[in-house]
Amino acid sequence: MPSQLLLAGLALLPIAIIAVFLVGLRWPARRVMPLAFISVALSAAFVWKIPWLLLAAQTVDGVFTAVGILYIVFGALVLLNTLKEDGALSVIRSTFTNVSTDRRIQAIIILWLFGAFLEGAAGFGSTGAVIGPLFLGIGFPPMAAAMLCMIFQSTSVSFGAVGTPILIGISVGLGQGHLPDIATNGLSWSAYINGLGLRVAAIHGVISVFVPLIMVSMMTRFFGSERSFLPGLRAWKFALFGGVCLAVPYYLTARFLGPEFPDVLGGMLGLIPATIAARKGWFLPSDGGWDFPDRSTWDARWEGTMKVDEEIPSSSMSPFRAWLPYVVMAAILFLSRVDALPLKQWLLVLTVKTAPLFGTKVASALQLGYLPGTIFILAAFIALFVHRAPLRAVGVASKSAFSIVVGASTALLVAVPMVKIFIGSGAGLESLPAMPNVLAQVFADSLGSIWPVMSAVIGAMGAFIGGSNTLSNMMFSLFQYKVAVISHLNPEWIVAVQGVGAAAGNMICVHNVIMASAAVGLLGREGDIIRKTIFPAVYYILGAGAAGYIMTQGWGFNFGTIYVLAVAAAVLSAIYAAGKAQRIHEKR
Repeated sequence: MPSQLLLAGLALLPIAIIAVFLVGLRWPARRVMPLAFISVALSAAFVWKIPWLLLAAQTVDGVFTAVGILYIVFGALVLLNTLKEDGALSVIRSTFTNVSTDRRIQAIIILWLFGAFLEGAAGFGSTGAVIGPLFLGIGFPPMAAAMLCMIFQSTSVSFGAVGTPILIGISVGLGQGHLPDIATNGLSWSAYINGLGLRVAAIHGVISVFVPLIMVSMMTRFFGSERSFLPGLRAWKFALFGGVCLAVPYYLTARFLGPEFPDVLGGMLGLIPATIAARKGWFLPSDGGWDFPDRSTWDARWEGTMKVDEEIPSSSMSPFRAWLPYVVMAAILFLSRVDALPLKQWLLVLTVKTAPLFGTKVASALQLGYLPGTIFILAAFIALFVHRAPLRAVGVASKSAFSIVVGASTALLVAVPMVKIFIGSGAGLESLPAMPNVLAQVFADSLGSIWPVMSAVIGAMGAFIGGSNTLSNMMFSLFQYKVAVISHLNPEWIVAVQGVGAAAGNMICVHNVIMASAAVGLLGREGDIIRKTIFPAVYYILGAGAAGYIMTQGWGFNFGTIYVLAVAAAVLSAIYAAGKAQRIHEKR
């Protein structure tokens, strides 16, 4: 039997390939992902001894999943392009500029709050597919739109798709109450999972308050004429206020209603005070607003192949009519994710299924009706009716969307099968642990003394590889629980840290980056996006680990308290520096 060190090295190989070629050398994903796929397939076949027919079945299953992801992007682009063709996009642009012309404020309101609502309704990366093109429509550079959408993939992810990463990911990962070694302390399984969800929300709630500030500071650093963090830091009052606007209802919803609705209600309720504050001028920076430089001066690296800045003027359309397709879309997404309602079952009727593939137990399904892509396309047709636009508008929109999706297909049609083989490698004839579990065990054996941090790292690794918070939780929740028990740590808090780390891993997840890149016309630039989102991902992962230290070992002198003090000092220093620079500027 191969040594654990060899197995760990082979399991790390595809991650190393992605890190070196995609992030380091900035190769496009369409060239890097086939290399990663080959490395995983060869290891699975010759070391884990996965039968060739099973490898083929896992590959086909991955292709089905990839088609579903591409369909989500296609639907989102069809909706956006339809609104562009019928003139609604110009009206939507004006509604945001009427609230605030400051791009920092727009990013917080549109993405951090409205995006949270969309993530809660749909999840699985579809928020970036909607908000990214919408940002382009109101004048954001494509690279800025993609970066912001990836930074957003953190707090709201754990309760996306009506709580799926908790209700399915962690629950299935822990055996759905059927494992005798999971102590629920007399609680029902539902109450136990709700308690884990509350812990996840508590950790997110604290860490997330600073994310809007990081988000706008990075936006001004990379996409401002000054190329400085300072303009973003000058918006600290509204950024922190926006963070609190989401965190408070988000946590309270998790506490009193459960894991289904923290995003939906957090985003919806948070929008109200944030929009009022922006209109009234409360908490706004004193620098008079911030905007991107003139488009003619934009760096070529900011631009993409997608152009949505030539909307047909529409002076007669009301903001209500312009926004109605998005409102209907969000409502249908939300209602279709509530199991108690019949809409979900109606949509699931339109499902394409396969028989077990190649004589294995692997079968694939494509839930065309239930996927957000179908709902986005339905919203596009509703837009035609509401806006009294010709049918050809959807035809033009579909043609444009299809060309973008075809460009993204090469990378995804290889990346997702790679993940399926990686996760399913435990089914080999050698009876070896699956590749993710090999890596997790190596971490546990060598770094058990700092397990609260490593639990967050493993969660993030699972999302980075698997492309999903839900998958990471399914893979590693039980492993995290058992390591916590062996290490005499509170297992509920460690599993919660796993969930938060898995959410943070979505910021650099290759699947999501490809989706965001496709949605804004930046295919081939995935490495550039990941390089920009590594810092906020590290902040979030370490923050989750720090919370794990504090909740399992108290407020003594440990990594948790040191990290909290370091973040507090960094934020206060940055705010002071921004204020000082503003005062100097005003004196001039």
